[in-house]
Amino acid sequence: MHFLSQDLEDYIAGNSEPESELLQALSRETHLKVLRPRMITGHHQGRVLSLISNLMAPENILEIGTYTGYSALCLAEGLAPGGRLQTIEMNPELATIQQKYFGQSPYAAQIISHLGAALDIIPTLPETFDLVFIDAEKREYPEYFEAVLPKVRPGGLILLDNVLWSGKVVDEPQAKDPVTPILQELNQKLAMDPRVQTVLLPIRDGLTACRVR
Repeated sequence: MHFLSQDLEDYIAGNSEPESELLQALSRETHLKVLRPRMITGHHQGRVLSLISNLMAPENILEIGTYTGYSALCLAEGLAPGGRLQTIEMNPELATIQQKYFGQSPYAAQIISHLGAALDIIPTLPETFDLVFIDAEKREYPEYFEAVLPKVRPGGLILLDNVLWSGKVVDEPQAKDPVTPILQELNQKLAMDPRVQTVLLPIRDGLTACRVR
């Protein structure tokens, strides 16, 4: 969903920190080789994720939904020395492109990839996380949130992507649309959840930030 004209979006990107050559190459390859390339995080949101991570200097990051690895590389930019980012992806066909670009990055030794269902993998992770980024199956967002919340330290941050769902969250859901009602309910719940301080940011398709109390 585009809330702004393409000219304004280009202006915003052009007046933000530029993408690295590695991220540019990853974006090009994703658009050439992967179905639904619009799912990639992209330049502007990637810089937002990088800025948040750099402000926090996290020791441990968890990402749910790797896709081709763009957001993981952006989040890894802020890792504390010796910190680790763990990223979970269901689709094994994306592993080759992920590992290609992880391996070319300065963070190759700090990124740990998991293949499988996030709800199966999350309980096996012993770490306490400083920062979590959720960008996977939207129908499972409530379950992801509840699964990761006990694993995030007080003061840590949980980010949820695509919470505006192309603007559908302000409309009456269609009968054959199972996702919109889930996101509508989740958005309302997070705003009132006493366990977190929540703000929904109109960045790209909506990015919710929840600071754990």
